[in-house]
Amino acid sequence: MKKILILFFCFLFFSCNSKEKTDTKKPNVIFILVDDLGWNDLGYSGSNFYESPNIDSLSKDSYEFLTAYAASSVCSPTRASIMTGKHPARVNITDWIPGFDPKNRPLLGPTDLNQLPLEEITIAEKLKESGYKTFYSGKWHLGSEGFYPEQNGFDINIGGFEKGSPIGGYYSPWKNPKLNNGPDGEYLTDRLTNESISFIENHDSGEPFFLFLSFYNVHTPIQPNIKHVDYFKDKLISKKDNKVRTRQEDQAISVMNQVNADYASMVYAMDENIGRLITSLKQNNLYEDALIIFTSDNGGLSTQRRVAPTSVFPLRGGKGWLYEGGIRIPQLIKPPNHSQNIKIDEVTVSYDLFPTILDYAGLSSDQIIDGKSLMPIFKDESKLDRGDVFWHFPHYHGSLWKPGAAIRSGDWKLIQNYESNTLELYNLKEDIGEMNDLSSTYPKKTQDLLKKLYTLQKESNANSVLVNKNFKK
Repeated sequence: MKKILILFFCFLFFSCNSKEKTDTKKPNVIFILVDDLGWNDLGYSGSNFYESPNIDSLSKDSYEFLTAYAASSVCSPTRASIMTGKHPARVNITDWIPGFDPKNRPLLGPTDLNQLPLEEITIAEKLKESGYKTFYSGKWHLGSEGFYPEQNGFDINIGGFEKGSPIGGYYSPWKNPKLNNGPDGEYLTDRLTNESISFIENHDSGEPFFLFLSFYNVHTPIQPNIKHVDYFKDKLISKKDNKVRTRQEDQAISVMNQVNADYASMVYAMDENIGRLITSLKQNNLYEDALIIFTSDNGGLSTQRRVAPTSVFPLRGGKGWLYEGGIRIPQLIKPPNHSQNIKIDEVTVSYDLFPTILDYAGLSSDQIIDGKSLMPIFKDESKLDRGDVFWHFPHYHGSLWKPGAAIRSGDWKLIQNYESNTLELYNLKEDIGEMNDLSSTYPKKTQDLLKKLYTLQKESNANSVLVNKNFKK
């Protein structure tokens, strides 16, 4: 009897221990970042021309964010925000690197950083300290040599360097010092995915991994994917609304409909490769338990001096602008052991992803961060404890945006234009296209939001523009 009791308690002890290990197992984290992907550039998010069957399938297993925002309307600030969990203003990376600050305009843009400071603690560094193997593949754009992914917590870096677009184009040779050229004509997106799949299939199963796949797609240059472009050219011919439509946006023009077959083929090639990545995860029994994040670094390129490659209509503006088209993005998150589509209509921002990943890895951070973990939404459908959100872009941009800032408070959004010294107020619940400026109708609300914007800028030590004393009209 005594032996039986001892065996029973031993069994109970090891069973409990085993369960504890299972419950506290750190999930593998797969982060997929697409460059310049617009809010409605995907099938599941509303496109009736572009196709994304694999991402659409992922959305069925994911939380789908209807009101997800990039931390900035351009790439480098958002990427710094994802890496650190901080607002771009707090990191002092407020423009794409190295930026565009002309000296012949009424205002002078502030001097911000051209690299992510090494003293910043990145999500890769936090995970690596906790036993994760860390892998980076694709666009970096957060500093030159000495500030690459491998100096920021990534064990492996394939293709990440200072440039924001593929300087050799999408077909090998790529002219990328961190990526060996493939056979002539090899497609960059295929190669980055091949490297990611190789990492998955050869990783040590005894340690968790953090895979960050940062596509150059669908950034310019807009080069058709030769495997798929003819399909979309034929599809365009049969499409009723197949002639480009535009409208004026200050000195720029915005595209109102999606009719670019070359761009469509780039979206499809990106989606095809995400499908290959997910297939690899499933074949290696790594999909169910993984935390998968899919998002974009800013809004779609739909507004510029000439006809842009995509449209984010009914949103206004596009990449570079602080209207919704420049900052609202598609976002999916599949937590471990989750397999249904749940739509979330709460405001979330790029810097929320840092604390969310930490929560799932069972980690915490003692540094100042601006992000809010999204885990409570997933665990018990709690509301996000979020205050107002602001965007700080005091720079001129090639899309013809002029320096300014914006704040969202509930359904209200204020845009401050520095050069013209004007304010715009919109109710996004009633006017997602931001066509009805209510600043003169609600002057008190306008001033209240402006004060809140100033407070947030001051709290984050935001930089500011200067009057150009040498400017001549």
